Amino acid sequence: MSEKNSYIVIIKKSYSALTNVDVNTIIASRSRYDSAPETHFSHIYLIMKPISRLIFSLAIAASLCSCGSSKQTMTLLGDIPNDAITVLTAADSDYSLKIQPDDELSITVTSIAPEATAMYNLPLANIATRGTKQASANISIQTYIVDAQGNIDFPILGTLHVAGLTCTEVSDLLKKQISAEVEDPVVRVQILNFAINVIGEVKTPGRQPITKEQYTILDALAMAGDLTEYGRRDNVLIIRQEGDSLVYHRFNLMDSKSLNSPFFRLKQNDVVYVEPTKVRNDNARYNTFNSYKLSVISTLVSSASVIASLVIALTR
Repeated sequence: MSEKNSYIVIIKKSYSALTNVDVNTIIASRSRYDSAPETHFSHIYLIMKPISRLIFSLAIAASLCSCGSSKQTMTLLGDIPNDAITVLTAADSDYSLKIQPDDELSITVTSIAPEATAMYNLPLANIATRGTKQASANISIQTYIVDAQGNIDFPILGTLHVAGLTCTEVSDLLKKQISAEVEDPVVRVQILNFAINVIGEVKTPGRQPITKEQYTILDALAMAGDLTEYGRRDNVLIIRQEGDSLVYHRFNLMDSKSLNSPFFRLKQNDVVYVEPTKVRNDNARYNTFNSYKLSVISTLVSSASVIASLVIALTR
């Protein structure tokens, strides 16, 4: 069999499989009416009509494979009236950040006579950053690490139990004891490692260091650049460690009543997880499979076009 004839056989089989049109009939009729131009164009139309339908059908299939819809709303706290003032009473109105084991504390003691309180302050040193063995290049005040029992070793005063207390309560405790030796001492206590983790469908996930004690879930989401369009506003998960247990709470940020939750204000090492929408999950789950389907459809469309061109060329 000649090379040309083998090509014709391949084209016939491929074209017939794709369009269900008998190519032999088209070629035979073309040879009988070779001299009629209008017949030539009718044959081209006959060839292209089923191929056009095939390409159109494949294009629709491709678009359906890549399309998805979501009824997700982007509005937060949408139930708050526009023309009214709503007063929300927090469930934990007496909220205050409590010191926990492994917290890093900065405690400084001063007074009108600085030399009188110098013994109550840790000396300056080139201390290493936590988690590293390399000392800092800058001289700074040493910090206190709360041990597993909730204690710290304080100069002169010895072991103090601080876990479960607020910074203000620790400050008052130290003032009371130091006042026996120093007149009107000023004690400043600060938690240095107060941080939370924001993950999931936010624009900038990561760990957020906090410099204030009152920090809410809205603050965390704002710091993370807000939720993405694929983040569920009605199902934000808070994970909190309390002692040896993990506590979970889900927020519906579309409902203003969620602002009354005791989890609205965050604590150190809380995890804020923004769950993805169903569309996001489906895209991630079927992305590889959909890419394969689109690749196959694209190949079929290209094959149909090539076959159509070859059939037209051979029937001239």
